[in-house]
Amino acid sequence: MQRVCFLLKVRPERLEEYRERHRAVWPEMLDALREAGWRNYSLFLHPDGLLVGYLETEDFEAARAAMAATGVNARWQAEMAPFFEALDGRPDEDMSPLDEVFHLD
Repeated sequence: MQRVCFLLKVRPERLEEYRERHRAVWPEMLDALREAGWRNYSLFLHPDGLLVGYLETEDFEAARAAMAATGVNARWQAEMAPFFEALDGRPDEDMSPLDEVFHLD
């Protein structure tokens, strides 16, 4: 199982709306994430807009590709893109995993 952590930056003026959107993630989006192999997926948001994402999956690139092939993901990413700073495309395309340097099991 791969543990994946990534960073993104939410625009400070959109923080509350970003939180609100994630209190009501579309059921079809949740189903798509599960079907694509995303497990134990969490997002953590700092007051300055720093977003830390964490998930576990068998194969991160395969999980990303599976999500990219869904219509619901394209709709979700299009709606969420304006929330993020410094992105030229969809937020899911800018997710660069951090290197894991320590893990206590």
